[in-house]
Amino acid sequence: MKDNIQALNDIFQARIDNGESIEPKDWMPEKYRKTHIRQISQHAHSEIVGMLPEGNWISRAPSLRRKVALLAKVQDEAGHGLYLYSAAETLGISRDELFDQLHTGKAKYSSIFNYPTVSWADMGAVGWLVDGAAIINQVMLTRTSFGPYARAMVKICKEESFHQRQGFEIMLTLTNGTEVQKQMAQDSLNRWWWPSLMMFGPPDAESTHTEQSMKWKIKRKTNDELRQQFIDITAPQAEFLGLTIPDPDLKWNEETKHYDFGAIDWDEFWQVVKGFGPCNKERIDARVKAWDEGAWVRDAAVAYGEKKIQKSKVA
Repeated sequence: MKDNIQALNDIFQARIDNGESIEPKDWMPEKYRKTHIRQISQHAHSEIVGMLPEGNWISRAPSLRRKVALLAKVQDEAGHGLYLYSAAETLGISRDELFDQLHTGKAKYSSIFNYPTVSWADMGAVGWLVDGAAIINQVMLTRTSFGPYARAMVKICKEESFHQRQGFEIMLTLTNGTEVQKQMAQDSLNRWWWPSLMMFGPPDAESTHTEQSMKWKIKRKTNDELRQQFIDITAPQAEFLGLTIPDPDLKWNEETKHYDFGAIDWDEFWQVVKGFGPCNKERIDARVKAWDEGAWVRDAAVAYGEKKIQKSKVA
């Protein structure tokens, strides 16, 4: 039996090494299946929880154009969550179970969404920095080894790219505005810069999943490689905006052709991950409330579906 499992593992790894796509009905190691459930569901939860800090600003956006654009963005994120939950379900887990894991704290979501959005400039910073960091990570996932996840990411990345441009445009408008508006943009960058760097996860030396994920081509680059790529892209953008990144150690290294940067406060990261961030409780309470109050809609949909089935049988 052990020999058979080893042979299946060898065949599976050979497929991965050859760049083949793994589909839901293919044999896969149980750890591969569980790793994907964890990663895809965490991604889906992040999209859904991420609607909350932005939805808070739809009614307060400074113009009709801004309201429409922000509303469209929040709707996009709801769609992303649905694509990803569907991809996770192909691995044999129900959506109800996925939501239960989120609501009970068993499943995590991106730490970035546990920070408050306190000004309109935060809608710019979230789009520019948070969605910008997401794109760096997610473009890689369009080539991940699990087919349903990779295909979902193609559409998601196209929309995230628009979200990033929308955020940058908000920041550009503010930095070209009054002195108060410029300061609002700078204050937002000061608060969102370091949490955005934390989005890529812990350093490679402390990451428990990176090595295996790289071997299975779930990830194509490590946390630290992705973080460096983000900094190299974003630092010149901040300079173009006339904003100062809140890192006195940030400087271009001519030898490495990358930006050097200061130490990240990983104690803060782990505190947020463990549930002690500024908005952790608020975010989960909001999701549980929405789930409970939406029960009648789910029940009605099930009843309607059953009624249609019965009618089709009679006909």
